[in-house]
Amino acid sequence: MIPRKLSGTILKFAKKYPVVSVTGPRQSGKTTLVRSLFPEHKYLSLENPETRSIALTDPSRKFISLIPDWFPFFWELKALSN
Repeated sequence: MIPRKLSGTILKFAKKYPVVSVTGPRQSGKTTLVRSLFPEHKYLSLENPETRSIALTDPSRKFISLIPDWFPFFWELKALSN
């Protein structure tokens, strides 16, 4: 992997904020970078048709069962949206 100057900044913000967004053009290394910085985190891609289908059709049950660590987060989002 190509060393990225942004790595230190991402790690700094990840300690300060609960969510850090990394954006950029397709195929530029965003996923590789983030997965290398946070190997302990589970990764799900919504580009996977099966995962995307579960997220769209049953986000509050089946999708959350794929990522149980995030359940409280999604529960809060659902509560806020009502």
